[in-house]
Amino acid sequence: MALSFRQSEILGLARAEGRVAVEELARRFGVTLQTIRRDLSELAETGKLDRVHGGAMLRTGVANIGYEERRLMNAEAKAAIARSCAADIPENSSLFLNIGTTTEAVARALIGHRNLTVVSNNMNVANILVANETCDVIVAGGVLRRSDGGLVGDLTTEAISHFKVDYAIIGTSALDAEGDLLDFDPQEVRVSRAILCQSRQSFVVADGAKLGRSAPVRIASLSEVSAIYTDTALPDDLARKCEEWQTAIRLPPGGAVDTSPDGAP
Repeated sequence: MALSFRQSEILGLARAEGRVAVEELARRFGVTLQTIRRDLSELAETGKLDRVHGGAMLRTGVANIGYEERRLMNAEAKAAIARSCAADIPENSSLFLNIGTTTEAVARALIGHRNLTVVSNNMNVANILVANETCDVIVAGGVLRRSDGGLVGDLTTEAISHFKVDYAIIGTSALDAEGDLLDFDPQEVRVSRAILCQSRQSFVVADGAKLGRSAPVRIASLSEVSAIYTDTALPDDLARKCEEWQTAIRLPPGGAVDTSPDGAP
């Protein structure tokens, strides 16, 4: 199927932001909600997008989106999430940062913090924090994954076991309706689990595009972490679960978007 100009634009927005909303697209293009829903359905039929309630998102499966493409997706939201998370990290503390474009954004937001000790299996995080002269950076050894600068494997997991830090800040590829954090690489997931076990408090950083995505490997539940930092209000059922679990939901000022139903999915 040849894409119309509007559908090509919609696909470009989805690639940039990870997710698009029917009402926002209708306002942007000056067309009806029904026209946008038809566009999204056609894009879904060709395998380019997945339809979700209120809009659509990039199609996912058993393989993740390329790292450079992910770095560009939702960049402003990730920066806002990172600033919100960094504001809750005191100076003179120790922390883990794992693999991910949002944890890289957190590293950038921590450049002004003084006297941090940061342990990471993310070479990009280490390179970012070189700019903070008061920050001690410890890189957990392991097998280098060239696609994203991540260090994974048994050596990485073992290295992490030698530390006990104040805070863990982890990213995730997907967050499902049950509150499970999901990812694609079992080796990376084992490292993330070890990080959670070796920290006194744990924070998840995830932009709204992760909501409703799927991935095959479970990291943990939101019930096991102290807080989630995101730019989008969680679905009501999941928000209620977080309240029961005493998992805080942190939204940056002005960061939440309208998640009310718009009618047809």
